[in-house]
Amino acid sequence: MTALLAAALLLAAGASPVLTLDEAVKVARQGQPTLRQSRAATAASEARSDEARAGLLPRVDATLGYRRLSSNGAAFTVPDSWSTSGRWDAGLTASMLVWDFGGTTGRYRSAREAASAQRATERATTAQVLLNVRTAFFAARARKDLVVVAEETLANQEAHLKQIQGFVEVGTRPEIDLAQARTERANAEVTRIGANANYQTAKAQLNQAMGIEASTEFDVANDQLPAVEGEDGSIEALLEEGLRARPEVAALEAQQRAQEALVTAARGGWFPSLGVSAGVNDTGPDITWGRSLTWNWNAGATLSWNLFQGGMTRSLVREAEAGLETVRAQLANLRLQVRLELEQARFAVSSARAKLVATGEALAASRDRLRLAEGRYQAGSGSALELGDAQLQVTLAGAQRVGAEYDLSSARAQLMASLGRP
Repeated sequence: MTALLAAALLLAAGASPVLTLDEAVKVARQGQPTLRQSRAATAASEARSDEARAGLLPRVDATLGYRRLSSNGAAFTVPDSWSTSGRWDAGLTASMLVWDFGGTTGRYRSAREAASAQRATERATTAQVLLNVRTAFFAARARKDLVVVAEETLANQEAHLKQIQGFVEVGTRPEIDLAQARTERANAEVTRIGANANYQTAKAQLNQAMGIEASTEFDVANDQLPAVEGEDGSIEALLEEGLRARPEVAALEAQQRAQEALVTAARGGWFPSLGVSAGVNDTGPDITWGRSLTWNWNAGATLSWNLFQGGMTRSLVREAEAGLETVRAQLANLRLQVRLELEQARFAVSSARAKLVATGEALAASRDRLRLAEGRYQAGSGSALELGDAQLQVTLAGAQRVGAEYDLSSARAQLMASLGRP
């Protein structure tokens, strides 16, 4: 299904399909291998929860057996014989645990909370996969924009080359200017080729992030992430939201409850357990009901108590309590990690926004400088070196602008993930 969906998305636009950010996220949600693996782990965890619940429910067993046995008695007047006769045994038994001081119920609650923790872990895995997809998408988009910058630079260098060639032919400029223009045009072509290769590589990495095997014969849309609500808010407000919404926090809290239930289950080993059972059986040489069969029924209750097991129960309790302390420490460490991630993401967004403004001003100024340099060169008062340096500054400013846009979109994607927003 994933391959079909990917093909539909990438080929829907014909010869030049355009992949949007929403489509990339949708493809990843459909069948990214990491997500499929996490979903399978959740299904297995829920199955283990059902397995643990089985110990609290009645159990019914049916048996049917056939034996050949001799009938030699103890009387010495009857000689022993190797002859045998057949015997059928049929039975039905029902049994149920009544109480074991939290041993079985504790294990069931632990398994149930473990399943809840795995469901939260699946959500965390989904969030990480989607963050990877968004980051890869913005990286591909940045590479695409760098291709545009390289193509614009190449076009300007070709225009400069034609202009300088005309000046050299009429003798108003030295031939060294033409050699310089040819060198800069060739360098621009090399940069364009490299930019195209990087764009193709970025699209292949995007395919990997989405979890598909597909062609890179598509373009990424010029999508950006809008401002994240609360990105200018206080760290305390962001932290409160993050701790409430992050699936990693929910997973560890469920693991803590699961470990607490394990402690209860382990302590139940110090006490007895009570069970009841009832059954009916039918025995005789002929399996036909009512012919040579003898029936009996039974009922009973069993109280069992493991008085000494070499200190096993005590060791199990200590192990469960140590596991509980481990989870509590992990939860405390996660709170610190969430705070750090939010601080970093908030600062990254703020820095990227400021950088975007600065690079916009630098790009506008460098383009104005190039315009002035071209006018000075045409008037004969400027040099080829001045013109080439002005063009280089435009190219660098364009690349910085692309980098700032990528940084802002990636920082907002990271902030959304740190807040636990889908």
